[in-house]
Order: sequence, then structure tokens, then C-alpha cells
Amino acid sequence: MQLFYAPEITLPRYTLSEEESKHCVRVLRMEPGDELHITDGRGTMHRCKVVDANAKRCVVEVVESLHEYQKMDYELTIAIAPTKIIDRFEWFLEKSTEVGISEIYPIECEHSERRQIKHEREEKVVTAAVKQSLKAYHPKLHDLSSVRDVIAMPFDGEKYIAHCNSSFGEREYLGRLIKKGGKVLILIGPEGDFSPEEITFALQNGFKPISLGKERLRTETAAVAATVMVATINGM
Repeated sequence: MQLFYAPEITLPRYTLSEEESKHCVRVLRMEPGDELHITDGRGTMHRCKVVDANAKRCVVEVVESLHEYQKMDYELTIAIAPTKIIDRFEWFLEKSTEVGISEIYPIECEHSERRQIKHEREEKVVTAAVKQSLKAYHPKLHDLSSVRDVIAMPFDGEKYIAHCNSSFGEREYLGRLIKKGGKVLILIGPEGDFSPEEITFALQNGFKPISLGKERLRTETAAVAATVMVATINGM
């Protein structure tokens, strides 16, 4: 399956962007009658056939539309502090998209090593992962936000904060808390962990402290581990 992403797709015919047209015609060497798939990123997978194999304006016709294609039975939102080395943050974006995630909030914390991200660049990383893993749902990547704003925002589901500060008492293993089919929000802090004030604020706002296991994990590893854990419990 060759998958393209077009949130603005029109039916019954649609013209691919110049970049996608070039990839379709010159790289994949598609010709009239060949099939490809297009997702709108909102759950619809369109099966299409090439009508006009123009390298600048490739026209396709929608043959079949599958709605809620491989929709996840759960919703996972991860709020994560972007890493100093941006490649590690982008690795998380790629792998979490492949495994299954609904929304991603990059967060700025007191101990953050990175306080800026290029949203357009990171959006492209997510889109590439959507296409590579043949998904019909494109995770929502939010702009960089204050961790306190994310903690305080309304969320109708289970809320967890992964931290390493032993002075706050016991933290229960995430794998024993997750229930199938639910909505989950998990906070993953920077390499220097959340500050005591941030942890206190999260606990005051209904977040439960969690552990991801006995090993000490890097930020992006912890976020991927949490993503896989939630997906496994939900049957992946």
C-alpha cells in the first residue's frame, strides 16, 4: 500500500500537491489505473486510482472510502519535555505515532533543556510516521506549552505524572493502573525531572504519581515505554 496524507482531500477527484505528485509519478512511477491510498488524518482511508499521472499535478479518483479505519479503542495523550538533542525528541514522535497515540503536548518545565521547537518540522516527522505505518489517524501535535497550563487544562480521563522524586512517597507501576478502552494523559519530564513545585501542582490537580519500572530511563525512552505499555494493555 502506498499511502499519502491529504487533510483537505476532495471527492470524487483530488489533485496531489506538487511534491506528492512528483513522488507518485517520478519516484513510485505510477501510471493511470494504478492504485494508491490517501488518508485525511481523521480516520478515513480512501482507496484511489491514478487518472492523470502528471508529475506536477497528479489527479486521482476516489474508488472507496473506509471510515474509522483501524481506530484505536483508547485515547492516549502524552505531554513531554522536548530533549536538548532534538533528534531524540523526534525519535519519540516517530515511534509513538507508529505504536499509537492521540495527542502530543510538548511542554516547557522548570528544568527543561530545550525551550523552543520548530513545530512545522516536528509536524513533518509525525506525518512521515503516519504514512510509513499506514495509519488513517494523524496524532494532534500541539504547540509548546507551559507544563502548568497542561496540568491545569480540563481532561476527562485518567491523569498520571512520571517522576523520580522519592520524597513524594510511593509511585505505582503504570502497568497496574491502566484499564482497557480509557482516556489517558501522561506527563513525562525533562532529564532533570519535574521540580518539586511542578509535582505538587500536578498532584493537587488530580494527577497520580507513577513509575515506569525499576530502570532509570531517558525522557524519550520513558515516553515510548509508556506509549507501548498503554498500547499493549489495550491489545496493541
